[in-house]
Amino acid sequence: GRYGPAKWALAQLLLSLELGLPRVQGTGWVSVDDIHIRDPFVLAVPEEHRYYLYGTTDEDPWHPPAVGFDVYYNDGSNLSAWYGPFPVFRPEKTFWADRNFWAPEVWDVNSYYYMLATFTSPAGFRGTQALAAPSPLGPWEPHSVGTLTPPDWQSLDGTLHYEGEKVWLVFCHEWTQVGDGEIAAVELSSNLKTAVGEPIVLFRASDAHWAVKTKDPARTYVTDGPWLHRTTKGTLLMLWSTFKQNTYCVGIARSPSGTILGPWLHEREPLYSKDGGHPMMFRNFKGQMVVAFHSPNSFPRERAQFRLVEETEDGHSLRILHKTRRKGRGSRTGMGYPLDNDG
Repeated sequence: GRYGPAKWALAQLLLSLELGLPRVQGTGWVSVDDIHIRDPFVLAVPEEHRYYLYGTTDEDPWHPPAVGFDVYYNDGSNLSAWYGPFPVFRPEKTFWADRNFWAPEVWDVNSYYYMLATFTSPAGFRGTQALAAPSPLGPWEPHSVGTLTPPDWQSLDGTLHYEGEKVWLVFCHEWTQVGDGEIAAVELSSNLKTAVGEPIVLFRASDAHWAVKTKDPARTYVTDGPWLHRTTKGTLLMLWSTFKQNTYCVGIARSPSGTILGPWLHEREPLYSKDGGHPMMFRNFKGQMVVAFHSPNSFPRERAQFRLVEETEDGHSLRILHKTRRKGRGSRTGMGYPLDNDG
């Protein structure tokens, strides 16, 4: 990194004290291999040369009561060593949801920060709500008027997509309600406070010929974690997750029209099919594209994974760059890690 690890850790401690950030037991340097996290999301802040790592961080994200969301961050030199955790969202007692706090995404919109996250009520209905904060470190407060997803839908994993003058929320209509999980979109107000109009179903999980039903008794098709990416040649792609041969995967769909409304065509094979999913993408400080996802998909072994990706020559798809392992230059512990994990 740009600083020695001891000096950098001291600087972060002083910063956290200055900002009044609460610390939790165990705050300090930690290897990414030791962070239990699902649905990892990395916010790169060039002005700070810092990466922030968010995700589903509750010790038990499946059962109430939910705790909230934590964040880890580092000096942008790699993706292997992180400082934290710091709690950035803890609900008030009057908050409408008490379970399944999942998949936070953090977006910088006009120098203010908005978190889209999934929450579930005591009655069992879940949806995506927007929170807002002046800093990536919070404090996060409810921003949207309730959920941005329909109140009578079982919805999750909302992400933003900007297209012309419009901003869309792209999300999953869950298999628990519809059987064949759907990816849907709804237009949002420019201030991200409310949905505008009715949601539109973009595609269903079974539209991907390689997708299979879950092996549980319900035998349903799953949709998880949509993420939009426009290639340098203008092609609009969507990464998303479902199962192939009972293994969690990252799939790719393409919109020939170049718009969110599709139609959406699916790649013949997943981008990643080794028990990992819920993808997102960002550019590291070297300008390289990185895909983040969690793997394996089995509780409590989930860890954040990072892989370099590139666009295919025709600009219609993506592929993962496979690298060898070496000792981790820039890593505090000197641990070996994939070259892909360099910042």
